[in-house]
Amino acid sequence: MMRKLMAVFAHPDDEGVMSGTMAHYIEQGDEVMLVCTTRGEAGEISDPVLATPENLGEVRQKELEEAARIIGVQQLVFLDYRDSGMAGTPANDDPRCLLQAEPDRVIGDLVALIREFQPDVFVTFEPFGWYGHPDHVTTGQHATAAFYQAADPVRFPEHGAAFQASSLYQSVFLFTRFREIALAAKAAGYIEGEGFFSEEPRPEQVAIEQEITHQLDVRPYVDLKNQALAAHRTQFGEDDEFGKIPPEMMLEFNGYEQFVQVYPEPDGALRANWASSLFL
Repeated sequence: MMRKLMAVFAHPDDEGVMSGTMAHYIEQGDEVMLVCTTRGEAGEISDPVLATPENLGEVRQKELEEAARIIGVQQLVFLDYRDSGMAGTPANDDPRCLLQAEPDRVIGDLVALIREFQPDVFVTFEPFGWYGHPDHVTTGQHATAAFYQAADPVRFPEHGAAFQASSLYQSVFLFTRFREIALAAKAAGYIEGEGFFSEEPRPEQVAIEQEITHQLDVRPYVDLKNQALAAHRTQFGEDDEFGKIPPEMMLEFNGYEQFVQVYPEPDGALRANWASSLFL
């Protein structure tokens, strides 16, 4: 029987944090639905030849379509909300953006997808959204609400029969490990700067790492992960600092993907001895 995994993220390229996991399960014969709540319209443009601010969302949609093809994702869905931009920027106030959307509208969109797709495993952001991006935080909040409300027949009856997915996970961006690698790469002369990894980890980032319950060894998929990430050309240009870090240094980060089990509530043993499969 085919198992199903549904992942909900905010922008094209967010999927890279668990692309190895998706590829692994797809190779096992499982089905994956990837949902992106925005098209990344407020993102940076690595090369003005690739896109303009006016068409960036369209370009990034195509980039994610290519990345999903490389990973093998069977179903890719975009919601029609605009990128809210980084915290404190004018994009936060755009009435079309995810941050300004009525919560029940977004939750309802996701409930409809959950009830239609009927995933066994459901994955989204942890509460801090990796580094506090408003769209990451908002997507995680609404996706988590949708996970529970999809199982409630009173909520959104217009979207079909209630459905309870088997498990809910939060995807973890292992900031401390990436920062260690970035600092080591800088010391070795591979890169000149370490970007926002120059900052000490936020308490929220340290705390979520203490909650990890699952780690998947995705080293066999590192080349595929890199190919999929390279599809996001507007975000990772030829001069991208982290692209200069030798693969062997990045393996400790790229080769493993971490998750926090939220539902069913895990026991303490899982945090002491990480599990290696998301399917219960």
